[in-house]
Amino acid sequence: MEFGFLVGSIVKILALLAYIYGILWVMAQPSRWVKAGGLIVAFGVVQLGLTKFGNFQILNSFDSGLLFQASAMTMVALGLNLIYGFNGQFSLGQWGFYGIGAYTAADITYRWVNGDARGLVVIAVGTILGAVILTGINKLLNQIRGVPVMSAFTLYLIGSIAAGYVAVMAGKLLFPVFQPLLGTNLEPGILATGIPLQVVFFLAVILAGVFAAEISFLLGVPVLTLGSDYFGIATLGFTIVVNVLMVNSDTILPFPEMKGGRGMVGIPKLTTWFWAFFFMIVVIVIMRNILRSSTGRAIMSVREDETAAKAMGIDIAGSKLMSFIIGSLFAGMGGAIYAHFIGFLSPGSFDFLVGFNPLIIVVFGGLGSMTGTIAASFGWLFFLEGLLRVLLGQMGTEAPTWRYVLYPLTLLLLMLIRPQGLLGTVEWGFLKAKEVLVRQKPKPASTDTPAVQA
Repeated sequence: MEFGFLVGSIVKILALLAYIYGILWVMAQPSRWVKAGGLIVAFGVVQLGLTKFGNFQILNSFDSGLLFQASAMTMVALGLNLIYGFNGQFSLGQWGFYGIGAYTAADITYRWVNGDARGLVVIAVGTILGAVILTGINKLLNQIRGVPVMSAFTLYLIGSIAAGYVAVMAGKLLFPVFQPLLGTNLEPGILATGIPLQVVFFLAVILAGVFAAEISFLLGVPVLTLGSDYFGIATLGFTIVVNVLMVNSDTILPFPEMKGGRGMVGIPKLTTWFWAFFFMIVVIVIMRNILRSSTGRAIMSVREDETAAKAMGIDIAGSKLMSFIIGSLFAGMGGAIYAHFIGFLSPGSFDFLVGFNPLIIVVFGGLGSMTGTIAASFGWLFFLEGLLRVLLGQMGTEAPTWRYVLYPLTLLLLMLIRPQGLLGTVEWGFLKAKEVLVRQKPKPASTDTPAVQA
């Protein structure tokens, strides 16, 4: 191992932490122009590092790969922190929603560049119509008291199946309309290249997140009635089911382009630093604003004491379901970003063992700390998956697998030395809660009367 590589890696990790602090500091400034200018500069700095100047490049392909993966992992881990750190629901299903988002977005763009618009049409119509139907059923059930959970779940499931059927029919009807404009993979049409393709990618990321959120709604209705430990077991089972469906996607499911256990190839690599940076900032802003709202305070009150929260009139089940849906939305978007960076999806990348990574990141950074999650996401990828993997790789071909032994040992030491995580509940800049100034009560005027002198 070269000493220069070791020093360079440490410098890059420290620079990344300073970079994250700078972004959060700029976003905390009161002027919108300062915020916008600061974010543009933050984007431009990394973009400059990714740009090649002849044979020279500040961030090589290995570093850029870790950077894109860290951005996607940040979205996934923030979603899990909302569910577990802020709401107190121990979930092991985040990796399953991450995989759902990755495969959903990849299927949309893969079909699109190969002259098939049905992926986009079916998902768009299905998610929009499904949201309308689920909302309508929810309002209907709110007017009827005493509906069993499984009966409500059955109604939601029937509505979702109906929305899916209509979406498939819409895809078949609109397929001839889009086909002349899309062309083929060898001769792409006007909608399969340039700006139209970027728009489709943007929609694919959003729709993948929404689709994962709707799946989480269907899962959360019956499962969130369980206790926290049983909820974790149920979500772990969900992740395993999703992985099995990925392995058999070309046999059990009607998606031959996913190729099952062999892995899905040919995914257009549309993820750029602009999209990764944009969606990461969007997720950070949305989550921060939710936590600062009355909805976020209700979510956190459930973590502290469900009985007290219920006594204050907070909908316990609704708060749990809300955090679960939003967290799954972020995971689906992160999966979409990852799929279009790597260009290849294998079911092995979404195995339940790998699914513990977001949980480890959240615990490392600090439960209930957005800053800790963001910093730990980048530190995890660049130190453990980057530097440590290269160091172990110098010891032999099988040595990198030893990092799966070092992860739990490091986590155990952290729990013994600093159980609140590396940053605890510390927040930086934009994520820091505003200080509430306590108004000082004026001192009452003295009512004593002076003595009368003779």
